[in-house]
Amino acid sequence: MEFYYDDTTEKLGERLLDFMDSHIYPAEPVHADQLAAGPPFTTPAVMEELKAEARRRGLWNLFLPDAEHGAGLTNLQYAPLAEVAGRSPHLAPEALNCSAPDTGNMEVLTMFGTPEQQERWLRPLLDGRIRSAFGMTEPDVASSDATNIGTRIVRDGDSYVIDGRKWWSSGAMNPRCEIFIVMGKTDLDAPRHRQQSMILVPRHTAGVTVQRHLQVFGFDDRYHGGHAEVTFDSVRVPAENLIAGEGEGFAIAQARLGPGRIHHCMRLIGMAERALELMCARAVSRVAFGRPLAEQGVVGEWIAEARVRIEQARLLVLKTAWLMDTVGNKGAHTEIQAIKIATPAMTEWVLDKAIQLHGGAGVSQDYPLAGMWAAARALRLADGPDEVHKMSLAKAELRKHAAAPDSGSLRTASASQTPQSGTSGPPTVRNDQEVGS
Repeated sequence: MEFYYDDTTEKLGERLLDFMDSHIYPAEPVHADQLAAGPPFTTPAVMEELKAEARRRGLWNLFLPDAEHGAGLTNLQYAPLAEVAGRSPHLAPEALNCSAPDTGNMEVLTMFGTPEQQERWLRPLLDGRIRSAFGMTEPDVASSDATNIGTRIVRDGDSYVIDGRKWWSSGAMNPRCEIFIVMGKTDLDAPRHRQQSMILVPRHTAGVTVQRHLQVFGFDDRYHGGHAEVTFDSVRVPAENLIAGEGEGFAIAQARLGPGRIHHCMRLIGMAERALELMCARAVSRVAFGRPLAEQGVVGEWIAEARVRIEQARLLVLKTAWLMDTVGNKGAHTEIQAIKIATPAMTEWVLDKAIQLHGGAGVSQDYPLAGMWAAARALRLADGPDEVHKMSLAKAELRKHAAAPDSGSLRTASASQTPQSGTSGPPTVRNDQEVGS
């Protein structure tokens, strides 16, 4: 891969950096005040102002590679832009219409939605007029194995009837959330990975009940639209709300989660960079025991180690983005798992040291560090816990040795690291891998 950003990325990057300085960072305290003062989970007025300005500057839907609906950027082009947005994770992604779970839901509708589904739901999401939620994880089963889900989607004439309970449906508390993409089982007798389907459920359909809000380490994540537990009690929707077809749910989840995982990792690097900047500023401005904190031995070690860890993670994320562009999501499967393991842990470590250096201020609301740490720690569970990715990654490594245990080959790179001509294009999925929550 080439270790430089092309002209498109450079120009968008300059525009985005200016937007961050002129609008995003100054809006952070305003956004916090409006969130605290307004009705819970509503979108603050300042966010609408930021979205209008971002759209005016051409910084809109940058995440979506589909040129008809999005900016048409590759993963490699988008990666440094998402990193910049990650420096203000509560504001910038939504201001650019690049925030989860809407991004993943828009990708699903772009790849698998019918023209009617796209017109009814994708268009207002692309315009930033509504929000959405994704219902896969369930409280009653180990959702790190998505084949465990118990929600039923049963055909009844021209309708499907949905019964089940979901939680961690991010964004569902926002009054502007108008559509759920729900994963459930349509055929219990089908092969394990063909039992699941996905269906569109309008929020205000009879039988849909948002039961409660879930906190994350005590944070309510109002900026994110909250996280909800939702029940579906004999919810009836038209049969045309099914996405792609019966039995396609697991494959759709794979296609959705691959880009989602790398987008999270891109933003996490931006969070780590901002934490390191705050750490350095604190180190040179505060004095303890007669010397600046920067001259205390362990502080220098933290700063150096943070720089090394950030650079390692960034290079792995960029490599993964490049592979996704050149060999597709299936070919980059190993690397997607690797960054999902490494990047949240790296960011959590950097944030922990930044919090420690800030003392009591680090765990207060005066700095973004505590909230960012909670987000990074939660991402070691979201989109699949570390242990599931490590287990799958280990199996892939062991398969190489089982095939040729005594080959003595010096080649250690995976086959996915050699792009072949003609392999670029839409994400491909494999049904023998487990999907996380």
